[in-house]
Amino acid sequence: MPTYKLTLEYEGTRYSGWQAQGNTPKTIQGRLLRAASDVLGDVDVGGAGRTDAGVHAAAQVAHLRAHKSVDPLVLARKLNDLLPHDINILDIVRASDRFHARHDATSRVYLYQIATRRTAFAKPFVWWIKDRLAADSMREAAAMCEGRHDFTAFSDRRMKEEDSRVVVVSRCEVAAADELILLRIEASHFLWKMVRKLVAYLVEIGRGTIPSDDISKRLQSGGENFSPTAPPSGLFLEAVLYDGNGFQKPLAPIVPVRRAP
Repeated sequence: MPTYKLTLEYEGTRYSGWQAQGNTPKTIQGRLLRAASDVLGDVDVGGAGRTDAGVHAAAQVAHLRAHKSVDPLVLARKLNDLLPHDINILDIVRASDRFHARHDATSRVYLYQIATRRTAFAKPFVWWIKDRLAADSMREAAAMCEGRHDFTAFSDRRMKEEDSRVVVVSRCEVAAADELILLRIEASHFLWKMVRKLVAYLVEIGRGTIPSDDISKRLQSGGENFSPTAPPSGLFLEAVLYDGNGFQKPLAPIVPVRRAP
C-alpha cells in the first residue's frame, strides 16, 4: 500500500485529543481520517504522539496508508482544502511502505508555555501564573530530570500497575522569553500527563513552596504521586525525531507573549 509521512500542526483547543474514539467525533485523527477518506477512499492513519484533549502540536507526524498513489503536493493541497482551520498539513512525503509514525520515532519533544502576565491574545496557548516565579530555581530542578529515572511521582494514578514508569529524558530545560517561561523536554516516550504534572511541580518550585532539590529525591525513590496537573492549553508537541536525528532548534516560544509597552 502506498504510504505517506505527514507533518501537521493543530490547535487542540476544540478537540478531544489526537486519538479517534467511537463516541467522540471531534479528534484530530478523526478529522484527518475523514478528509483523507474523501480524497483516497479507504485509508489508515496513525500518529506519533497521542496528544490529550486541549493539547496542541507544532509538528505532529502521522503515517497515511492508501490503496492508490497521489502526488504528495496535490494530496497536501486537497487535504488542507477539507480540513478545518485549526488543523493544517505542513508537509507530505512518500515514505517506505513499512514506515510507522509511532513505532519508528526515536524521540519526541514537548514545549510548555507559562505566561507571567495576563494576555488577551495568547490565552489558549499558555498557563498564566499570577505569582512571581523564580525561573533559575525551575531551571535547576528541570536539569535534574535528565537521565534515566522513575517518574512515578509524575504519572497519572490511572496508569496500569504493570506499566513501567521509567523514562530516559535526554533534555529538560527552562528559559525565559519576554513574558513567558518555557519548558522543553525530550524523551523516547512519555507517561500519561507526565509533562503537565512536571510543569505543575516546577511552578511550585518557582513559587518557593517546594525546594528545588526535592525533585531528585522523588526521582530516586519513585516518589509519591504529585496530584496537581498543569492545564493542557500551554502544551505543544514540538517535534518528533527519527533515525536518531538531533533537534537543534533554539528554545523559543511557539506563540509569543511580548512585554507590555
